[in-house]
Amino acid sequence: MDDIVKQALAKWPDVPNCYGWLALDARGHWRMRDERAQHLGLPGDKLTNPALVGFINRNYAADERGCWYFQNGPQRVYVQLQAAPYIVRTDPAAGWLLHTGAAMPAIEAVALTETGALLLVGEDVIAQLDDRDFAQVLPRLHLHGAPVGDDALLAWLDAPGARLTFADGERHIDVERVAADRLQQRFGFVSVPSSPA
Repeated sequence: MDDIVKQALAKWPDVPNCYGWLALDARGHWRMRDERAQHLGLPGDKLTNPALVGFINRNYAADERGCWYFQNGPQRVYVQLQAAPYIVRTDPAAGWLLHTGAAMPAIEAVALTETGALLLVGEDVIAQLDDRDFAQVLPRLHLHGAPVGDDALLAWLDAPGARLTFADGERHIDVERVAADRLQQRFGFVSVPSSPA
């Protein structure tokens, strides 16, 4: 967390939290959601200012409920998650790279939904793969010891009986099939935070 944020928290500890105004889309873009966007259920405007995006990335955290927020000075701006708390991409130099610019921790678990969303889990990071990288990552998925083909993967998504693994270097990590509507419960995050009662 930035020092300026810590100082603001100490100076103004009781600023009300903000809900609904900031979102993280499934490709790792921060989106500002004004009243119109909120009312109409629109994604909001993509933030492109590098300084602002960097500030949000550095001050992004989760509370004890599993709600993710951006600490904006003394105020918590809660984030609506279109997919997961983090979005991960492949990077030729860095390997796995989170939308915040940080490296993905060592992968401990892998999940795949019926909609084809691939999630990588490591330490406290739950990251959904940017869908534009799926074709590049597909050869890492193995069924019966060989890279899985499209038809076999679709069949597995319908009836996950055989062991599907994810190749991470020399390791093969079992892939868990998780229903898309169960991701929040399975991994302990809240997609649409609201004020506690």
